[in-house]
Amino acid sequence: MSTAQTSMAPDRHHRTADPHSHSAELRAAAAALPHTGLGRRRFLTATGAAAALAFAVNLPAAGTASAAELDARRIAEDPFTLGVASGDPHPTSVLIWTRLAPRPYEPGGGLPRGRVEVRWELARDERFRRIVRRGTLTAHPEFAHSVRADVRGLASGRVYYYRFRVGGWTSPTGRTRTAPATGARNTSLTLAAVSCQAYHHGYFTAHRHLAAEDVDVVFHLGDYLYEYAVDATGGARNYTDRRLPDHYNHETATLEDYRLRYALYKSDPDLRAAHAAHPFVVTWDDHETENNYAGEIPENDVPPEEFLIRRAAAYRAYWENQPLRPPQRPTGPDMTLYRRLRFGRLAQFDILDTRQYRDDQAYGDGWRTPGPESEDPARTMTGAAQERWLTDGWRASHATWNVVPQQVTFARRRNVPTDVYKLSMDSWDGYPASRQRVLAGAEAAGVDNLMVLTGDVHVSYAFDLKKDFEDPASRTVGTEIVTTSISSGKDGTDRPANWDNQTRANPHMKHYNGRRGYALVTLTEQEARADFRTVAAVTTPGAPLATAASFVTEAGNPGLTPV
Repeated sequence: MSTAQTSMAPDRHHRTADPHSHSAELRAAAAALPHTGLGRRRFLTATGAAAALAFAVNLPAAGTASAAELDARRIAEDPFTLGVASGDPHPTSVLIWTRLAPRPYEPGGGLPRGRVEVRWELARDERFRRIVRRGTLTAHPEFAHSVRADVRGLASGRVYYYRFRVGGWTSPTGRTRTAPATGARNTSLTLAAVSCQAYHHGYFTAHRHLAAEDVDVVFHLGDYLYEYAVDATGGARNYTDRRLPDHYNHETATLEDYRLRYALYKSDPDLRAAHAAHPFVVTWDDHETENNYAGEIPENDVPPEEFLIRRAAAYRAYWENQPLRPPQRPTGPDMTLYRRLRFGRLAQFDILDTRQYRDDQAYGDGWRTPGPESEDPARTMTGAAQERWLTDGWRASHATWNVVPQQVTFARRRNVPTDVYKLSMDSWDGYPASRQRVLAGAEAAGVDNLMVLTGDVHVSYAFDLKKDFEDPASRTVGTEIVTTSISSGKDGTDRPANWDNQTRANPHMKHYNGRRGYALVTLTEQEARADFRTVAAVTTPGAPLATAASFVTEAGNPGLTPV
């Protein structure tokens, strides 16, 4: 991640090592891997080698049921402390999720190592008088007692309510909805875009407000958690009535570290409320694993095998703690996260992964003067396979709006309005040839209404996407809506220190604000409207909600107009 001004950590290879890190443990796990003549990716994904990696980081194979069954009636504390969630809505199905953790801040969630039977119900009404589907799942300790049900055979475009039961305990009720039918002439869709929720930087007040919004779906665009240490008082939350366990006060590195960190985040009542209110579509950025990693290349100088073991642990914990469908289940250090969702004839969503397949950042991943390394035409942000998948999907699309939820700023973003300037090497500016191929693919596919949704930078932007960013008079080919952070960067300000430089340097930038919050986007057949919601503070709880700015762009006539 990087903010518009500074990042939360220095550039790659220059961060001071955490004295409490688990690097020795990871090195030992890496040493356990057999030595072969294969390249590391071929080795780690070859038949049998993924199992060796799983052994090295204590990841049993999928479906393992070695633990004995627990009597759910003996669970004496509420196991639903992490709430419920739903995600990736299809026209006739939706994925529902929960994780059992009576004592979420303890390793294992406070449950003995055993299998637990979990019952689920899905109904048309909040009181569950009209139950339409029910079933039973097994919560395995090997998957941190998380469960997910792919509930099928549902009516399209309908609101449903769901809950889970274990022994005598019943979870909070979740509200979800299916997507409109394929080919349906749906006339309106409202989505929310969120990102970057550093627990130690403040309260998730924006999520509480989001829970009360009338939206069809929420897109979480990355940095769901941060790997950095959280002290006993919760950092900027400055708790006086509680103390967090010491095991949070070091950087995450192992599977147990990441599981505990998700438990900390998901114990937040505002985040739980947002998940219970709306279906989420999630994609990661860097901090779900490690700041500014690029593909198989870590931030710091560590052996590649050590980083891939850490990545495997992070990806495994991400899967366990998010409402993701079975095709997204990871294998060792690999996880197919890019995927496509359709909402009738109104919108197609192509969710990208710009972290796992990218080339290493040019010139050290900070703000740098562009040059031959960054402008190499072979550089890729997405990898060749994902890029083909994206453009092929556009050619087959019949949607009015083609929306691309992804992680890092897509539009060109100069830091100063002079002939000599710098660009963020971690964003698409560090991969301009890759960006140009994507824009050319959209043009070749006849995409008239392209919208990119972005997170990462802890500020909100609205950009016109230009055919040629060097020429301000160049044709506008789409829109980018950049949501600010939920809490990362602490309270923020309406006008960051570099506001004047950036707005003057980038005439296609139509909006720039540094407060915390989220973006709402309402799509119709005629236009798209973006509302930038902000809160005044996150270092104290309960701040009110405001709308910082609103814009519209007409279907068939790209370009943002303030409302």
